[in-house]
Amino acid sequence: MSIPPEPTPTRRSGTRIVGRVLTCAVFALAGLLFYISAQTARGTDLRTDNSLLSLGDVIRQRSAQNQQAQSQLADLQARAQDLTEQQGSNPADVARLDGLRVGAALEPLQGGGLSVTLNDAPPNATARIPGVPEPGVNDLVIHQQDIQAVVNALWRGGAEGVQVMDQRLISTSAVRCVGNTLLLQGRVYSPPYVVKAVGKTDALRSAVESDPTIRTYLKYVQAYGLGWKVQESGDLTLPGYSGTTELRSAGQQQ
Repeated sequence: MSIPPEPTPTRRSGTRIVGRVLTCAVFALAGLLFYISAQTARGTDLRTDNSLLSLGDVIRQRSAQNQQAQSQLADLQARAQDLTEQQGSNPADVARLDGLRVGAALEPLQGGGLSVTLNDAPPNATARIPGVPEPGVNDLVIHQQDIQAVVNALWRGGAEGVQVMDQRLISTSAVRCVGNTLLLQGRVYSPPYVVKAVGKTDALRSAVESDPTIRTYLKYVQAYGLGWKVQESGDLTLPGYSGTTELRSAGQQQ
């Protein structure tokens, strides 16, 4: 039986060198991972999100900031209006400017109209109609398309002006929902949602009642108890829009 030759010193040395290189590479990689983790966490626990703001917190923070900015803008607009009047502009120019401001929803609007209120169903709501399946979570809350349908129907009905909650809508206004809250022009609202419009009451009501999306919503009102109320008024007052009119991009109003 032949005896295999013993490993030469060169082979043993090469094995030790490779092992040391691999060991150093592993430690270097581990050190890099620890460094990245430390930079990412910056002293916080990566397993917890206590240091992170939730989306709702960010929205509420931005809403407060926007509300403060809108208040400051309203003061500046009032000062600019006072300066314009003090300069004694041409009466024809002043009248034309006033007309443009009314058309742009920058002035208060008063007259007869319609108020529409939408609300979530009770949290423990069940099917009210035999044969209707029990509701899921999404069946019991107001969605973005529900509010948009009411606003669009009122515009189609010839509304001279529309207000959602306490804000007047302009051409760049966008109605958006985040979760179960309404985000409108940088501010956050919870249900019930109230939409008001000044115009011919009969035409406004007819437009609302004939809208297909609203008809679908009314089926959920009957089935699960979502809130719905339409009221006529002979004297509504809509505030003038006081926010910024700067358009940053298509479909986005600041």
